[in-house]
Amino acid sequence: MVSRVSSASVVVEGAVVGEVGRGLLALVGVARDDDAAAAREMARKIHELRVFPGDDGEVSAADLGLPVLVVSQFTLQGDTRRGRRPSWSAAAPGPVAEPLVETVVAALRERGARVATGVFGASMQVSSVNDGPFTLLLET
Repeated sequence: MVSRVSSASVVVEGAVVGEVGRGLLALVGVARDDDAAAAREMARKIHELRVFPGDDGEVSAADLGLPVLVVSQFTLQGDTRRGRRPSWSAAAPGPVAEPLVETVVAALRERGARVATGVFGASMQVSSVNDGPFTLLLET
């Protein structure tokens, strides 16, 4: 899930571990069948997504040189179709998901993006000022 933000930050154990001003907040949930190619494609989509107003239409974070805050969030893979308790069976286990989230981060950085991150597996407090509001669900 990607949000256009005026600002966003993530706090772990009372300390800010990542923050951005105007840019994107990318909450990344890794599914069991995701792989490194999907992670690199997700990074490309995040960076090139044309969601910012420009003089000649919409432009991307890449066009404007805006930062991205990447936060892992396995709960995006929750299935709520049955009952009142989400199923997490579609979420990749930590040892699979963590390197794929890192692949997204590395691919964004290879593309020239300034990237801040949360801490994988930590209890995080994520704050954001959604600009628009504008939030999209991205899939590869």
